[in-house]
Amino acid sequence: MFNEKTMELLVSSFPKILEFGLKVTLPLAATAFVLSTILGVLVAMVQYAKTPILSQFCRFYIWIIRGTPLLVQLMVAFYGLPLLGIHSNPFVMAVIVFTINEGAYSAETMRAAMEAVPAGQLEAGYCVGMNYMQIMWHIILPQAFRTAFPSLFNALISMVKDTSLASSITVVEMFTRTKQIAGQSYNYFPLYIEVAFIYLIFCTVLTFLQKKGEEFLGSYGIRK
Repeated sequence: MFNEKTMELLVSSFPKILEFGLKVTLPLAATAFVLSTILGVLVAMVQYAKTPILSQFCRFYIWIIRGTPLLVQLMVAFYGLPLLGIHSNPFVMAVIVFTINEGAYSAETMRAAMEAVPAGQLEAGYCVGMNYMQIMWHIILPQAFRTAFPSLFNALISMVKDTSLASSITVVEMFTRTKQIAGQSYNYFPLYIEVAFIYLIFCTVLTFLQKKGEEFLGSYGIRK
């Protein structure tokens, strides 16, 4: 199976696959992760404030997104939005869908982290004359982010792997490029092993960064 011809194919295809990993896969995951974290924080803040109508809307959003597959969401956006006159290139569409999808999970992560902060700190903030946004920014969110850091970083690692689903809406990312090369050589299995190895490299690096981030937070007594 791994004869000389196959090895030559793997060596020649590695930089081609890696290029699309660095140019498309990682930027897609990073952009969607940043935007989804912002969205998750906003949704979590609404739920934390227990605003009646907005909180119910946020719960509905989370219910819909967490109850439907990401692949289906990609398909609905890609084929449905043009029917409404909304057109965008596949990469931007993928960023939007990944952001909305991960935002629902991040919202629950942040909500739980915010509720883990003692309620007395919220009351203390009001006692010293701070408004809700000031209390969130200076007291609640810093502590919540520290608690949620491992879970949020795990979400980033998962998102890097999930970007392969973007191939379903014609985004030429790392996995799509692998399929193109495999289709030209008709040698699928070794190339799929190779792209899996590259995904493993990306996730290993992110896992290392996660560990360093947790050590950094712990060195300042932030986790306790």
